[in-house]
Amino acid sequence: MKINFHKSFDKMFAKLPKFVKEKFYIRLEIFSLNINNPLLNIHPLKGKRRGQWSINITGDCRALYIEQEDGVIFLEIGTHPQLYE
Repeated sequence: MKINFHKSFDKMFAKLPKFVKEKFYIRLEIFSLNINNPLLNIHPLKGKRRGQWSINITGDCRALYIEQEDGVIFLEIGTHPQLYE
């Protein structure tokens, strides 16, 4: 599976604390090996974010992505309030 990152994701990721970045890389590895791993708590979003999916990075941090023909593209990363307000 091909994994890409949107420029808005890159900007948000750069501002995260080191421990959250490390957690993201761990979750990304799990994601690439088994997208159905329950640790990721992957779920589709509703409303204005319909068509996007969310994975849990930490207790409050989420990464949002969309599926593409040849893989996924991560759009944003941040806390629940940052992403859903």
